Amino acid sequence: MTAIYKKELKSFFHSFIGWLYLAVMLFMMGIYFMVLNMLSGYPTISYVLQSVVFLLLITVPILTMRTFAEERKYKTDQLILTAPVPVWKIVMGKYLALVTVSAIPMFVIGLTPVFLMRAGEFQTGTSYTALLGFFLYGCLGLAVGLFLSSLTESIVISAVLSFAAMFLGYIMSGLSNVIASSGTSAVAEYIAKFLLCFDMVGRFDSLCNGYFQMESVAYYVTATAFVLFCTTQSIQKRRYAVAGRGIKLGAYSIVNILAAAVVTIAVNIGLNYVPDQYTSIDVTANKLYTLTEDTINTVSGLSQDVTIHVLSDTSSKDTDLDRTLQQMQGLSKHIKVEYVDPVANPKFYYKYTDTEPTRNSLIVVGPSGDMVVDYNDIYAYEPNYTTYSYEVTGYDGEGQILAAIMRVTMDETARFYMISGHDELIFDEKFLNALDKENVTYEALSLHTVDQIPEDAAGVILNAPVNDYAKEDTEKLLAYLEQGGNALIIPTWTGTDMTQFERIMGYYDVSVVDGVIAEGDRSRYYQNPYNLFPEIVEGDLTDQVAGGTVFAPLSRGLRYPEEAENIRYQPFLMTSDNSFSKTDMLDADNYRKGDADIDGPFVIGLKVEKPTENGAVSQAVIVASEQIFTGLADEIVPGYNLKLFGSVIAGLADHEESLAIPVKYYAIGYLAFNAQTVYAAGFVSVILLPVLCLINGLLIWLGRRRK
Repeated sequence: MTAIYKKELKSFFHSFIGWLYLAVMLFMMGIYFMVLNMLSGYPTISYVLQSVVFLLLITVPILTMRTFAEERKYKTDQLILTAPVPVWKIVMGKYLALVTVSAIPMFVIGLTPVFLMRAGEFQTGTSYTALLGFFLYGCLGLAVGLFLSSLTESIVISAVLSFAAMFLGYIMSGLSNVIASSGTSAVAEYIAKFLLCFDMVGRFDSLCNGYFQMESVAYYVTATAFVLFCTTQSIQKRRYAVAGRGIKLGAYSIVNILAAAVVTIAVNIGLNYVPDQYTSIDVTANKLYTLTEDTINTVSGLSQDVTIHVLSDTSSKDTDLDRTLQQMQGLSKHIKVEYVDPVANPKFYYKYTDTEPTRNSLIVVGPSGDMVVDYNDIYAYEPNYTTYSYEVTGYDGEGQILAAIMRVTMDETARFYMISGHDELIFDEKFLNALDKENVTYEALSLHTVDQIPEDAAGVILNAPVNDYAKEDTEKLLAYLEQGGNALIIPTWTGTDMTQFERIMGYYDVSVVDGVIAEGDRSRYYQNPYNLFPEIVEGDLTDQVAGGTVFAPLSRGLRYPEEAENIRYQPFLMTSDNSFSKTDMLDADNYRKGDADIDGPFVIGLKVEKPTENGAVSQAVIVASEQIFTGLADEIVPGYNLKLFGSVIAGLADHEESLAIPVKYYAIGYLAFNAQTVYAAGFVSVILLPVLCLINGLLIWLGRRRK
């Protein structure tokens, strides 16, 4: 086998074909590496591999077309057929030579993470899992091409058949989905499932998503082994035909092939019945496909039955969503997941909603009611101004499903009123979504339209009003707080008199320091000293953001008594000792401390608990940063401001802990390179390596012609 391996390997590099293959693969990989990693800053090479996978449809037939077909054409295969060498060694020698050639460009691209990880947080696990998938997909393609080459003596026919097989394997997933979605009978579903057995690229895509699945690896390994076994039987049959014993071996080969097919199918089907936790590993940097500890604890502790209806047939289900559902179902016997084909049962949703949900949407049914989770809410989308379209940026399946489960199992939901009518800031969609996940209902409330705060209020939200409250409205809020009401208060700098608003904070003996805080510690702000990264003080409100960073632009300091007899103060966000409050905002562009400025440090996040005369306790969370609970601020520290908001609402709603699982974003940050590094990397990957391969191949070809 070693001699055959060396002979085949030399044949590739003593001709132009092997070097041309390397040049083409390295050139295309270099192009996508430059565009996606160096220029766009994507922190994984999986996108590069997914972009060049189509090349294997062309390069695999070119590599494999001569292996057996050419020897058969020129009758040199007689030496192999009569040699005292086991057929499997002949096949493996040729196959391993092919794998070695195809592995060289994969080895080169596999070195790039070592370089890329120096430019930022790099998704190493996702990258190498994708590389493994690309390699295994290529190995299967080489095995198929080798087998088809053994069936004919025509190099052209071998190449065409190999391309056709690779192309069918490439489109089989889409073809299967079309059949599944167009048919209404069980036959269409079975046909779709059968066709998925020949889906060669789908498992590679799965591994590119950062989810290492033993099923995908086993598929490639067993399918490759089966095809190589068929190749061995094909050569063996010809060897026995030369010896005059073709009929007997023909039957023998078919039996062996059928037995090998049964074993291959059994292994792949058997792995489907093994729970995911034993066969799959989440290798993403931000654990996209792993349930958080909060979800595990909540779902495991369920004592009421919940049924989740998925509006899809099993052949066209969303794999990420199904994975989350199966993990939850495995945690509790009280959760049942059922797939409902909307084509076969188009009126199923009528019992729960008048509006037809999107395909793959969920209907969650529990003892306290039902809730529809639309499929469009499972993923986070952001506009791409380059393509003028929306692109998927994150996965929110876990958060949406957990919120729905809690909603249909809880007897009551907390209601918050957002005070309006004073030019308050409006929460954007991601923060309103966090309220939904906390099982909190909310509505705007104009104080002049009511005589008092509604009795069902679990809390009120005063979100950065620009105009002061009327005295009568302030009295309504104070009356509510004196009865044990709760409040989230976010003051802002206005430059105008806010006497009545200050009375509300004064109920807790809290006031705002004049001016806006400027941070003197360079490591504690972003771009300019008014954009703070405050210190996170350990406490019940900050458990979710411990170890992370909160972004608090345009903050103000809070002043309160150091010692209070009845009121409990708990600061949770603070500035450094080098901070100061800039009192002259007309001179805001001057970041130096003036004589009238007030020295820090300052508390900008404060939780207050005040006993009331009726024996209740009024809670307030005061966060003196106008922009802290906005989408723009949250993007600076992906998800941490949102986590803090969820903890604040959970505390005011008297939840034991926050139920809101934030969106898990695919990107963990982009890589950044200077122009010199980009040019150097582009020259090496796109020009130098491919050109060297072409020159070397050309020199070898010219040298052979002279001989």
